[in-house]
Amino acid sequence: MQLKELLSDDDAVSPVIGVILMVAITVILAAVIATFVLGLGDQVSNTAPQASFSTDYSSSDLTVTHEGGDSIRAGSLYIRGSSGVSDTGKWPSIDSSYSDSDMVSAGNSITVGVGADSGETVRVVYQDPNGGSSATLTTWEGPNA
Repeated sequence: MQLKELLSDDDAVSPVIGVILMVAITVILAAVIATFVLGLGDQVSNTAPQASFSTDYSSSDLTVTHEGGDSIRAGSLYIRGSSGVSDTGKWPSIDSSYSDSDMVSAGNSITVGVGADSGETVRVVYQDPNGGSSATLTTWEGPNA
């Protein structure tokens, strides 16, 4: 056996690399399929909209205004508040000029009745229409909170 022949013989390299690549591709494919089978793939695309809201308090009313960002269906926006907040629920149930399918976009506003002592907390909450997730978009705390 000649030493030159051993050093130039690389027949075993190709099959080993081929097997490693096949295993790697199989693992990646299995991970992708498992993600969608287990339902994790749907959660990736269900994110809350990016929108900013401002609040303006005067006397016993709080005006909530959509300042910018994504437009959101009115039926997906909720006003949540502490016990002294008189107007809570879906955006359209507080202001009847909106329907569930209307889009709330920059410049749209709603007036919420808050307690006279203004020690209340009001949150604007996005609720996914499919019931999947929710996110608080803004929070207001009264001056006496």
